[in-house]
Amino acid sequence: MLIKEKQDLTYLNWSHIRSSSGTAGTFLKSEGRLDGRKQYYKLSLYDSVKGIIGHECVNELIVDRLLTCLGVEHLRYDLIHADVEIEGREYRTYLCGSEDFKQRGEQKIALDDYYLVNAEKGESHYDFCKRMGWQNYIDTMLAVDFIILNRDRHGANIEVLRNSRAHTLRIAPLFDHGLSLLYSCLSKEEIRKFDIKEDRKCNNFIGSTSCYENLNLIADRANVFSGKLEEKDRAFLFEGLDGVIPDLLMEKIWQMIYERYKLYETV
Repeated sequence: MLIKEKQDLTYLNWSHIRSSSGTAGTFLKSEGRLDGRKQYYKLSLYDSVKGIIGHECVNELIVDRLLTCLGVEHLRYDLIHADVEIEGREYRTYLCGSEDFKQRGEQKIALDDYYLVNAEKGESHYDFCKRMGWQNYIDTMLAVDFIILNRDRHGANIEVLRNSRAHTLRIAPLFDHGLSLLYSCLSKEEIRKFDIKEDRKCNNFIGSTSCYENLNLIADRANVFSGKLEEKDRAFLFEGLDGVIPDLLMEKIWQMIYERYKLYETV
């Protein structure tokens, strides 16, 4: 959901999460309650001198809509126009809000930690997930990460949810796609120069650091997505984003998504 009416969220307290991508700056996170439900918030790239300079939160909404088109289960994000306060200074920005995907009684554990405790000797990360019954989920994740060029699918960005009392175990819906698309482009020149088909090094827990190479792990690519992406979906992906991000960035993001989607179907 896109909430353009400005909200006053200056009461939120933000904690610093250092970027794991090598980008200068920090990503800030917070949490609160809305109508009795726990809410999580995060900001785009923040610089203590320049302020909030990134557009990772917009990426979350775009990818949310893309996954809806493709029929992929995922965490839903709200993009919220709001005033926030960081270290005594106020900023007006667009931030992300999401609900807790844990059900009552569930606890979460990062997949890399769960693997360390439960993997068989010499078992690869992919084969471990396959043995656990998560192959379809992982194949879908690898396909999505190729299309959006997700650079940050480390082991804590995949979570296992378990309820010890109910004896249930499941893998969380796909989440955290901010460091994807053209997130590193902060100027018109960088946007224009960005190679949308380039195989950039990514921080992947499953497979290799190459999103192209990781497609080779998927046995049946034709049946990964229940939906299809079509040219008409461009309007849905960018609905309401005029004035939120530049037109040049929107056009380049669409070219990237659509071209890499077509590549996924052919390479």
